[in-house]
Amino acid sequence: MSVPRRRLRGIAAAALAAGMVLSAAACSASDGDDSSEGGQSTVTLQYFGSPGFDKAVADFQAANPDIKVDAQNMGELKDFTPKLNQWLATGQGAGDVVMLEEGTLLGYLETPDKWANLLDLGAASLEADFLPYKWANGFTSDKSKLVGLGTDIGGLAMCYRTDLFQKAGLPTDRAEVSKLWPTWQEYAATGKRFKQSDAVKDVAFIDTATAIMQPYIMQNSKTWFYDTNNNYIADTNPVVKEAWNFGLQMAADGLTGKLQRWQPDWNAAFANAAFATVPCPAWMTGSIAERAGDAGKGKWDIATIPGGSGNWGGSYLAIPEQSKKKEAAYKLLTYLTGKDGELSSYAEKGNMPSNVKALDDPAFQTSKNEYFSNAPTGEIFGASAKNLQPIYLGPKHQGIWENHFETEMRNAEQGKKTSDEAWAKAVADGKKLADG
Repeated sequence: MSVPRRRLRGIAAAALAAGMVLSAAACSASDGDDSSEGGQSTVTLQYFGSPGFDKAVADFQAANPDIKVDAQNMGELKDFTPKLNQWLATGQGAGDVVMLEEGTLLGYLETPDKWANLLDLGAASLEADFLPYKWANGFTSDKSKLVGLGTDIGGLAMCYRTDLFQKAGLPTDRAEVSKLWPTWQEYAATGKRFKQSDAVKDVAFIDTATAIMQPYIMQNSKTWFYDTNNNYIADTNPVVKEAWNFGLQMAADGLTGKLQRWQPDWNAAFANAAFATVPCPAWMTGSIAERAGDAGKGKWDIATIPGGSGNWGGSYLAIPEQSKKKEAAYKLLTYLTGKDGELSSYAEKGNMPSNVKALDDPAFQTSKNEYFSNAPTGEIFGASAKNLQPIYLGPKHQGIWENHFETEMRNAEQGKKTSDEAWAKAVADGKKLADG
């Protein structure tokens, strides 16, 4: 996918301007020289969320006994981003291999001097191994530097609780459930049918109104908060407001749980079976299983997403220029993004590969997820994987979404503001961030 950009202020300056005060040395083992312990070189891997790296890292270390991996889980993306920005700004503290989410990637590509060129380390030969858009989006705008290689992609589906559907008198078979909602309007209508049952009167149909935004926009627009020239268009892109209105109408109809994703109340809602459906990119299956626990095993299943397919999320691995262990870091990076590494992540947490050798492998194509009622996840998520066309996000997408639009939409959903008040605030604050 072509990604034209105009030069923006670098992440380093943005981080300093935000006044973030963080320890440059915290959680890092990469700011010293390339020392070894017992003949081993220690490489620090920093990641967020649940990418399923545990077994892949163990297998890599077994095959490379001269390299020890210090794998550091930095929490959720919102926790990791300000720390990484500060470490890049100060030139110390970042890991040797770091994980970058697609919503933040473009901003990092605007500071190419902060990153090692993977082409210099031998990555040019790997182009055919990745989905074309995933490979292309790892480059700087002039195509001279490859900053990141893709880990996962977020092929879309809809996860649902079969036990709650049964109580509500709805079909539970995944094929029949998929027929309930070919469109988002029919999905909402199904939610109203669900809520008519006294047996589930205290159960929400979907976790939150904000969960509608990403799949709806990903399916119906080629852009979101920015156009492809990096002009801010949140207030003029009609699909953004359509998705906003649709989600809040579901809230007004009593169909949403009014929860905040990635927070304790959201986690508890999975464990307590407090809602029946959640838009479900491939990586979400691992998150659901973690939160719903053993009690939820066999009670979840996976149907098609309203509106067809689409992509939600996905990440990259990159090597900061400040790393003094680039060759060892590159070995780790290419293993984790290679066929075996990505299949391992998929088996561990459900993260859908972007490596085409992994996508073509029977271990993916014929896979089933025991937790989700043996749903054929390889078939469900892989059907359109090679035809995914992700939309253009822009350099500060993730911050605009998480800090402003998601926050304000939740305020409207919870009745703290009117929809118009929340929209105006989100648009104005998002523009300030985009222009800053």
